[in-house]
Amino acid sequence: MNHVEYEDFFRVTSIPFSSKNIVIFSGVPLNKGSYKKNSGKYYVTIKVNPDYIPIQPEIGQHWYVKGNKLVEDMDIGEYIMQQHTYKSPVQTKCTLPSNGEQLIRFMANNADFKGIGESKARAIWNLLGKNLHSVLKGDTAHARKELKSILSEESIDTLFNGYSKYKNLAFCNWMSEHSIPTSVQQRLIRHHGEKSIESIKTNPYALVGFGMSFDDIDQIATNPALSFQVELSDHRRLSAAIEMAIRKEIEKGHTYTSQDNLRPRLTKFLKSNELVNAAFKAGYDRAQYILNPDTGSYHPTAQLLMENVVAKRLKSLAIQPSFYDKQAELAYINAIAELPYELTKGQEKAVISCLDNAVSCITGGAGTGKTTVLRAVLGAYHQMGFEIHAVALSGRAAMRLHESVGFKTSTIAALLRRESIAPNLSHKGHLLVIDEASMIDLPTMYRIVNHIHPSVRIVFSGDPDQLPPIGCGKLLADIVLAKKITNTKLEIVKRQEGSSAIPEYSCMVNQGEVPAHLSTGNIFFHETDKKNIAQVCCELYQRSPENSRIIAPTKQLVSDINKLTQHTTNPKGSLLKFEMHGESYHQNLRVNDVILFTQNNYDKGVQNGSLGILSSIEPAANNFGKVTLDAGETIEIDQSVLDCMELGYAITLHKAQGSQFPRIIIAFQKGRILDRAWLYTAITRAESEVHIVGNADDFAQIIRNESNSKKRNSYLPELLKI
Repeated sequence: MNHVEYEDFFRVTSIPFSSKNIVIFSGVPLNKGSYKKNSGKYYVTIKVNPDYIPIQPEIGQHWYVKGNKLVEDMDIGEYIMQQHTYKSPVQTKCTLPSNGEQLIRFMANNADFKGIGESKARAIWNLLGKNLHSVLKGDTAHARKELKSILSEESIDTLFNGYSKYKNLAFCNWMSEHSIPTSVQQRLIRHHGEKSIESIKTNPYALVGFGMSFDDIDQIATNPALSFQVELSDHRRLSAAIEMAIRKEIEKGHTYTSQDNLRPRLTKFLKSNELVNAAFKAGYDRAQYILNPDTGSYHPTAQLLMENVVAKRLKSLAIQPSFYDKQAELAYINAIAELPYELTKGQEKAVISCLDNAVSCITGGAGTGKTTVLRAVLGAYHQMGFEIHAVALSGRAAMRLHESVGFKTSTIAALLRRESIAPNLSHKGHLLVIDEASMIDLPTMYRIVNHIHPSVRIVFSGDPDQLPPIGCGKLLADIVLAKKITNTKLEIVKRQEGSSAIPEYSCMVNQGEVPAHLSTGNIFFHETDKKNIAQVCCELYQRSPENSRIIAPTKQLVSDINKLTQHTTNPKGSLLKFEMHGESYHQNLRVNDVILFTQNNYDKGVQNGSLGILSSIEPAANNFGKVTLDAGETIEIDQSVLDCMELGYAITLHKAQGSQFPRIIIAFQKGRILDRAWLYTAITRAESEVHIVGNADDFAQIIRNESNSKKRNSYLPELLKI
């Protein structure tokens, strides 16, 4: 076994493993000027983070690799063969074959050109010859007409679609050589296309806007060995530094910040007080921020624009005259008559408020009857001839809203993909209901406002004390704080039995009061050392697995609990196995495991946060098995579904937000994420029983400390008050 500096040119023949963190692919070496493999004494394997190769590998592709490699003798049955393994190589390139015979074989064997076999590929080469690349780079009517003489319309589509992946190879390879991650490359090419490299050469610091860190860009732009050689005082560098410093503040949830917060980060980037001062001037000159002269606060231009647009729309709706006329009163009477039980005085007030105002809020803790109010509101508006648009941020929240109100619902993402909402002759008007509005951030609300006509009425429903949005801003909390939009706060608990103690307990936590008895009613506190939290959660889960969900603050703790729970509750379930690229694989998911979906897949009927049971691993056609969702539907597992499936015994709170479960087990582990709002939200996910696992002293401290969301800087309340 020995290490050598080397380079190889090879054709991909297998892809044994591919994940978010590593991809392994192998192939046979190619001699110059020949497509045939060499003497067969060795094969090449690359192990690399997929973000550091120009494109995802496919069987049949040609690759160049350079770097250190490990040479090993591998016993593959009948004979010994050398494996040359490049782990995190210095350089990788995917290249299109250089001559006709290679191109023919490439298209015939590459999955991207499925359906174009060797005979069609040869006919394409005979027709186009050396013009093949220039013709296929542009999907024009003339090119299609030329190809129709040898190919069907379907094959022509396949040809152009397959080639589209490779027409930007030269750009991708160049960017990979300059250590620009694949994810950044893809965003850049989508935005700039064939001008991507030119845009980087013009201003390498523009990569900040495509997700690359300032320090990584700095290494490229100021490297004397590369062609950029940007001076440290270059205005492009200074402008990027201020942009990145502001962006870091936005990532914390703020929509504005202060010089005291920006300066330390700028100093870290630029390492010079003189350059830091110059950066503030560069940002001001380029209008990257607006300085508030009264407060000295720094408002990023984009966030300030969004806040102004949202505030203007909400204020224009709020000042409209009363809508509660005789027709609305009759619709109200009919709507509440259809409910299975009487409304409380507070609920009646909330329904009438929503009918009376063009924009209104229904707020309150879990179980206070917000959904009942929405059911009556939607029923009344429907009777008045309004078109109803009921949405929530997550798929599970939208599904639960549909089950509660009986009207068609969707995610906000699905709403924004449809045509904008505007007046039409078929309806008297439009009503947009946004449930679980505490999850809505500023950019999302800005997109909604731009998607709906100013006449569309809006009802917000949610709990402003719950976990704040992932993005910047805190829309619902800001609206409530400003007191300029009609808001009815519901306080009488309707959902839980009086003996559960969940409403009173969660209310105390929300108000910063430590309950006198940590275990009371249907709430049970389990004093546990940090190292045993996963084990105790697992044991509690086993007592009632069909009713339970474990909620943990970090992805690592979620993963640890999931692995342990699977091992304990389902150790003998058959593994999900499948074949891909001619290789056999298995995923650490077993029949009868609880499954969580981590991405939206509307074609399959699953959303980010959907839960189910892996009910079958019997392969059929292009499917690897089946998952039975919580709602009862069964979906087939194909490659697109497989990529977003995880164990779901334990989930993060963001996945649980907008949902309820009969029995909640809270893995309470002190850390940056876990605060009072997190704890309050987690407790209110339970319908009837709560188990809290952790340290009592930490628990009390978290309750007493103010929630992180209260420390978010947001300018929307001030704009609403103006």
